[in-house]
Amino acid sequence: MANVLVTGGAGYIGSHACKVLAAAGHTPITYDNLCTGWEDAVKFGPFEAGDLLDRPRLDAVFAQYNPVAVMHFAALSQVGESVTDPGLYWRNNVGGSLNLIEAATAAGCENFVFSSTCATYGDQDGVTLTEDTAQHPINAYGASKRAVEDILRNFEHSHGLRHVIFRYFNVAGADPAGEIGEFHQPETHLIPLMLDAIDGKRPALTVFGTDYDTPDGTCIRDYVHVMDLVEAHVKGLEWLIDGGAPAVFNLGTGSGFSVREVIDHSRAVTNKSVPIVEGARRAGDCTKLVSGSDRAMSELGWTPSRSTLEAMITDAWRWHQNGHYDK
Repeated sequence: MANVLVTGGAGYIGSHACKVLAAAGHTPITYDNLCTGWEDAVKFGPFEAGDLLDRPRLDAVFAQYNPVAVMHFAALSQVGESVTDPGLYWRNNVGGSLNLIEAATAAGCENFVFSSTCATYGDQDGVTLTEDTAQHPINAYGASKRAVEDILRNFEHSHGLRHVIFRYFNVAGADPAGEIGEFHQPETHLIPLMLDAIDGKRPALTVFGTDYDTPDGTCIRDYVHVMDLVEAHVKGLEWLIDGGAPAVFNLGTGSGFSVREVIDHSRAVTNKSVPIVEGARRAGDCTKLVSGSDRAMSELGWTPSRSTLEAMITDAWRWHQNGHYDK
């Protein structure tokens, strides 16, 4: 059984990764400052409180657990905020990641799985994004993630750091068993916001932009079930442990859904209507992002089996009705 350091392991995606890592026989060590995560979500291994900008704390955790790999999820991820306060994203996402990478290499931890994003590609309408698509991020969030990808490649050459980079966009759904789920304060993701509106926890769902060049005027995104996503990360970890070369993989279904399509599917799942109001576009939002995953499927043997709107909304609705975390 191997120790794996999971940064952001108290967050939405990281906590699901910890569950799948534990099921695969690993011990996930959650490292999180709880600025957006929840200690209640840490159920599958030890918890170590700490910030990525705190190098001595990182060094101490590496020395204590001697992990065979890092799985790096911790990052700020709000596109709008990254447009209005880009310095925050460069300091935290890039500076924190550099600290982590340097601590890992100093400790002799040579396997690194990085949670990147399709936002590194920018606004490339009508294109199914592949790993070879040119990267032209249009906001500081995407730019900060691309910068960390570059740092990993630099450390591959200088220190032999072996890495797998996963690029994906809209993650949705929840643990089907209901142990953990998506819970942000404030909430920014479409599906939980929509479920809040259905449940009367907010007056309405705001649809940001109805004049995009899409069939129904709303943004199109490629949605991936969180359990499919983290299973790919575990496969990426095993790829590295088995001696696989550094690699980049997109994670998506290749089928995008518009905001209005997501709303329509929610009515079928919940049997309730969604109160909506129409708002202006948000700065930094792209028209369409759809990510192909042929490489992950062929090389990692990954299949996004739960990534249907019905499954994602059903699992999210179950968690929404029964789950929460407390600070």
